[in-house]
Parts: sequence; structure tokens; C-alpha cells
Amino acid sequence: MLYVVATPIGNLEDLSARALRILSEVAVIACEDTRHSARLLAANSIRTPSLSYFEHNEERRVPELVARLKAGEKIALVTDAGTPAISDPGFRLVRAALEADVRVIAVPGASAVIAALSIAGIPTDRFTFEGFIPSRDSARQKALDELRREPRTMVFYEASRRLADTLSAMATAFGESRDAAVVCEITKTYERTVRGTLGELERRFRTTPALGEIVIVVAGASQTSNAEGVELEMHEALEVLREAGLGLKQASAVIARLTGKGRREVYQQALKSSGEEDKD
Repeated sequence: MLYVVATPIGNLEDLSARALRILSEVAVIACEDTRHSARLLAANSIRTPSLSYFEHNEERRVPELVARLKAGEKIALVTDAGTPAISDPGFRLVRAALEADVRVIAVPGASAVIAALSIAGIPTDRFTFEGFIPSRDSARQKALDELRREPRTMVFYEASRRLADTLSAMATAFGESRDAAVVCEITKTYERTVRGTLGELERRFRTTPALGEIVIVVAGASQTSNAEGVELEMHEALEVLREAGLGLKQASAVIARLTGKGRREVYQQALKSSGEEDKD
């Protein structure tokens, strides 16, 4: 049996009673960093043996741990903070255990994603977790451009040293007026949440750098801006198709097929955009 155990993301009191019991009962605890987890275990008088399981030894550790699980041992998987496999090691072991018909059980607890969403003051009915975006400027901007019209609230992890640059890139991709929140050091002594537009947040953290662990929550694109974006893309697609030799009706039919819109609706929008008259 493999237990995927969430651990505190800052405040040690956030370890659940069930997690304490499981960590005390299993044969071994697979830790992202045994030295880091040792402090948590010692604070709770847990003497269960531990071994390292992190990104660079996963390939070697997974067969070993699965063999022990198949032999009947109970193993707990923890990371340095929060829930294993969420922007942390764990996915490969979970998948291998399931493929080996080992029972995998969640022991839920602290999650920076959910904690930040709950206090950001930004809609939570639908959201997407994007984890850490690329650190290189070009790759980061490309990743954000792909999310420009995402209607759901977006949640990102970021390192404090890159926060201002990332907020600047977000302002470029999403617009400076997009609502957002930056949650710093969540559940820790100096926790704070700063809300504002992306432009305001970028200027603030450019002059006053943040420290510690960072979660960025960004409002999704409004339906209005989505509609404007679709119209712009349709206009651009229409120009490309016309330059390729298609007539207005043919080009409209292609766009309707690709977008799922009605052919007549697209044709009327194309007429309006091109300034041509309906020849029907």
C-alpha cells in the first residue's frame, strides 16, 4: 500500500492527525529530502526509517520501492512541502505502483494552490494550475501567450527572484489591467497577499522585491476580450485565405469549419470586415 501524504507548506501545525498516524505506522517514508523531512518527523516524535526519493534518483528508486510494495510493505511518500506529485516528485512512483496493482491512497492536507486561491479574492469556480512557467524570456512569453484567452482563473508558482520579470511578461501577454494576486510565504510567519492589476503588481515588486515561496493568481480573460480576440483571429485568417486565392464565401466556409460557427454567420462577419457587399 502506497500512501501519498501531504505535509505542511510552512506551519508545522498543518500536518493532519491522520498523516501523523500513517507516517508512524508505515515501514519506510520516501522523502524528497531526508534532511528536510527529518525536522518534521523529529518535531512529531516519529522514528520511521526514511530514504531519499527525488527527481534525479527516481529512475533507480521506483523499481526498488514497487518491489517492496509488492512484497506487502506499506510506504509513505512525502515531499518537502505540500502534496507529492504536484510540481514535486511522485507521479512516476504513483503510476508505477498502480500499474503493479498496488493500492495507492491519498492522505490530503496542505496545498499552496488551493490555499492561495481561497484568499486571492479572484473567482474560484473554475481554475487551471500552470505550475512553474519557463524561466527563459522567450519560452516564458510563448507559454503566457498561449494562455492569453484562457477564461479560467490561472494559478502559477514562481521563485521570488523572478517575480517582477514574470509579472512584466504576464502584463504583456494578458494586459496590464488584468486582476491578479501575489501570495507570499503562505502559512508562514511573514505571509502576505498583495492584490492589484498586473501592471501595479509588477511596479510594486520591481521596487520592493519579494522573499520566499510565491504563488501568483491571475484572473481569466473576460468573455468580451475573448470575443474580440476571436474576431481579430478571424480577420487575420480571412486575409490569409484570400491571399491564397479563395473567394470570400470559400474562405468563410473554411473558417466556419475550423471554428464551429455557422457558415452564414461567418460570411456576414467577413462581409462586414472586408467592406464587400452580399452578392447572394
